[in-house]
Amino acid sequence: MREIRFMDTTLRDGHQCLWATRMTTAMMLPIADKLDRAGFEVIDLMSGVQFDVAIRHLRENPWERIRLMRERVTRAPLQANLRSKSVLSFDMLPDDINALWIERLIACGIRSVRAFDALNDMDNIVDSLRLAKQLGARAVGAVVFSESPVHTDAMYVAKTGELIARAGVDAIMLKDPSGLLTLDRVRTLVPALKRVCGSIPLEFHCHALTGLAPLLYLEAARLGADQLHTCIAPLANGAAQPAVQTIARNLRSQGYAVGLDDALINDVSTHFRRVAEQEGKPLGTVAEYDAFHYQHQIPGGMLSNMRAQLEQAGLAHKFGDVLAECARVRTELGWPVMVTPFSQLVGTQAVMNVTQGERYRTVPDEVKKYALGYYGKLLAPVEPDVLDRIVRNGSSRIALKPQPLEPGLPALRRKYPRATDEERLLRYMYAGSQVDDMLAAGPARTEYTFEKPLVRLVRELARRRAHRHIRVERGDIRIEVSTAH
Repeated sequence: MREIRFMDTTLRDGHQCLWATRMTTAMMLPIADKLDRAGFEVIDLMSGVQFDVAIRHLRENPWERIRLMRERVTRAPLQANLRSKSVLSFDMLPDDINALWIERLIACGIRSVRAFDALNDMDNIVDSLRLAKQLGARAVGAVVFSESPVHTDAMYVAKTGELIARAGVDAIMLKDPSGLLTLDRVRTLVPALKRVCGSIPLEFHCHALTGLAPLLYLEAARLGADQLHTCIAPLANGAAQPAVQTIARNLRSQGYAVGLDDALINDVSTHFRRVAEQEGKPLGTVAEYDAFHYQHQIPGGMLSNMRAQLEQAGLAHKFGDVLAECARVRTELGWPVMVTPFSQLVGTQAVMNVTQGERYRTVPDEVKKYALGYYGKLLAPVEPDVLDRIVRNGSSRIALKPQPLEPGLPALRRKYPRATDEERLLRYMYAGSQVDDMLAAGPARTEYTFEKPLVRLVRELARRRAHRHIRVERGDIRIEVSTAH
């Protein structure tokens, strides 16, 4: 009986997709031990987005989150993810900054490091994967799926072979961030990747944006995928990965071995359902199939943000035009994968083209940098007339040829002589007072308390401003709340 292994993505991708990455460390810690004992091969914890939101919005030290989780998760490796050479920014960073970032991740307790590049330019991730292995971590190289004339099975086979040969990875991940895979494509691509992987495990990762992902997972397992990436409901489906409860049940019914503890997973699920109820967070729901998604390929979270921004500008009626323009811009730019940062730059350029009435009249810096190769080698060239407009209308401060980056650590250590390397890295990424504000907030909360229904009712009533005085009576209990104006 063949065993299918699982990676849990609840603490990383699940709340990133469904809760705008607003899960706090205190929400994670109470169930960390049960999650660790549930049988997952790896637990995905951190990426650049988690660092960003922790600092900017939650006022938590993300390095401390890793250490606190590592104290409680002792069986399964905790994983961190690297996006190209950019860590938290759009721009490429000096090699010494990227190297220190990896060193500190592993020093804090990360035992698995996954790296991907949205251009599938392996020059941007090979050194990081090699360093992770040298430091004793599991190294996973990802190939990022997209649908276009240049994203062929042959291209993915070649890129996978390159990762294996150059980085000696411990696993290969087929990453479908926009949920674009279909059954037909899985049936050609997964066997092709398995042949080049040989004994190296193949991981399968797909977002459930079109509703097809649960079926794709079963087919990928049948065709040889060794590990599936899932979330624990209610932080599953929609823009996130499929629910592990459903995938595990379906695999068992088809004769596969699944070494997961359902009771522990149910306990984790109950915990996060209670958190969602108390915090007013949405529950993941299965998405309906939408064929237009395969044309614009905009990720789910970005779709909702784009619609909201157009509504605020009084341009809600232009939403369909913008999506169509996204598809056109992507074609003209050589079919970049619609994942951060390229989904944002394609979307921004499309909005400008539609709202300004003249295409490429205004060109964001990131679009010009992409077209000129600042982010890596393009899989296909930018259309010549579009490239001319981008160069002509883009910022003159951007040189036509990218220049090598100078080392960043010497100046950083001189600037902050008394800081730790972890603090220095955060200050390198964030200007202004953001790091100071995070540090001033003190240590992250480590306990999460569920309020009694009566306490929650009083708290919610006190927040309301529509009434000066509210009285609730039931039997012998009477509650009166006065609200200030």
